[in-house]
Amino acid sequence: MFFQPRNFCIVVMGKIGSGACGYNSYCQMDGNQNPICKCPQGYVFMDPLDEYKGCIQDFAPQDCRLNESDKFDLVAMPNMDYVDAEYTALESYSEAMCRQACLSDCRCDAAIYGRGYCWKKRMPLSNGRVGASIEVKALIKVRVSNSTLPLGQCPAPKRKRDHWALIISVLVLLCSSALANLLLATAMFILRKRRNDERIGSDREADSLTTNLQKFSYGQLDYATGGFKEVLGSGASGTVYKGVLGRNQQLVAVKMLDKMVSKTQEQEFTTEVKVIGGTNHKNLVKLVGFCNEGKHRLLVYEYMSNGSLADLLFDRDRSRPSWDTRTEIAYAVAKGLVYLHEECSTHIIHCDIKPQNILLDESMTAKISDFGLAKLLKANQTRTMTGIRGTRGYVAPEWFKSMPITSKVDVHSFGIVLLELVSCRKNLDMEALNEEEIILADWAVDCFSDGKLGKLVKGDEEAMADMERVERFLKVAIWCLQEDPTRRPEMKKVAQMLEGSIHVPTPPDPESYLGTI
Repeated sequence: MFFQPRNFCIVVMGKIGSGACGYNSYCQMDGNQNPICKCPQGYVFMDPLDEYKGCIQDFAPQDCRLNESDKFDLVAMPNMDYVDAEYTALESYSEAMCRQACLSDCRCDAAIYGRGYCWKKRMPLSNGRVGASIEVKALIKVRVSNSTLPLGQCPAPKRKRDHWALIISVLVLLCSSALANLLLATAMFILRKRRNDERIGSDREADSLTTNLQKFSYGQLDYATGGFKEVLGSGASGTVYKGVLGRNQQLVAVKMLDKMVSKTQEQEFTTEVKVIGGTNHKNLVKLVGFCNEGKHRLLVYEYMSNGSLADLLFDRDRSRPSWDTRTEIAYAVAKGLVYLHEECSTHIIHCDIKPQNILLDESMTAKISDFGLAKLLKANQTRTMTGIRGTRGYVAPEWFKSMPITSKVDVHSFGIVLLELVSCRKNLDMEALNEEEIILADWAVDCFSDGKLGKLVKGDEEAMADMERVERFLKVAIWCLQEDPTRRPEMKKVAQMLEGSIHVPTPPDPESYLGTI
């Protein structure tokens, strides 16, 4: 008869040994009374494919030869204990005193506090366990700067948890009969086969996404963002947080997709990883890595220190960006779209070009971001049928007409963005002084038809001194906004017209089909 103890986390304990889950980890029973192994904050599994081997620090340890006490802090983990491994027991201490005692001691890797006692411990921490009946708390020392492993040393996504390894541990400790040996051999065979199958499945899943990106655990990104504290922005698909990675303190933007429960959201995540992971262009935001663990779906991007184009153009607390800056942004976005439409091995329709998805780095170089809605085209494919995507005010008319979708939807969106760059105003402004100015595209077409281009750049001395380029940009924008997608130019031609390398003919009214280009 096979016997399974009620609580493995408590049974597999002793003065000698690491405990149920290995050194520096801790054991916890889940809702189904199955044991699971976890790492405390600041630690990662030694072997991502076998959590029973224990955990290691995900930061540079404290050097007793240096004065580094101000670079460390203690993370409180309630109802958690590491049995044994203490080298000092302090009595009649408050929690604040216990914290200070550990922080000021370079040998102290953790402290257990409870009932006025403070037990200072050094690694390796053994017999870690969590449970409601445990009346003490663990204080885990972590580095508050220069904390994570160097880039490229991040563990792979963890395998699914099981409790066969714990069962084996209990059999080893509790049984010595021939029956136990038979059960042990059987359990080890099953465990070995399961781990091999899971490893193959994990590799296949990673390969299906991309092989060029770093794979982060959720714990690493939680630590890198300080518990997802500093919000950089948010949208329909998720929230973006500021984070720091590696000993070189690389700044990153971590996008957490909201509640990954629907098939559509799963598809958006997979799309973004596949699309950006396979691209390489100076005008596309670089995807550093991703997390695909349990219910968590996160994307890690390079950090863009100057925010979005929307912030630059529409933030009233900022001064108007220079005309030269705006023209360079227009060129950069156009080049990024040319790359997506024509130069990628898989041609890509972004489907959501707007100022919020155009980000600016420290040198104000514009880069296209957010590929969650992107549509991929096969090498010999030029159009596709798909449900409506994009943001109101930027979507092309064909989305509403059950017409095939081509790269021309991005051309239309770019036309709106180009008008916003010229005028430094939103495509829809309900606070406009005159009714005819509320919708930017309509107003811009009227200004062009009436020969009053100066109204679009009123008060902008730099643009007023460069009206030849203002007119060229406006003509290109109107071509991009043609209602019939076949009348719109390809992005390569748009880029050439913007730069003045080819002539820009006079465009027709966007509602007319008389013009050709």
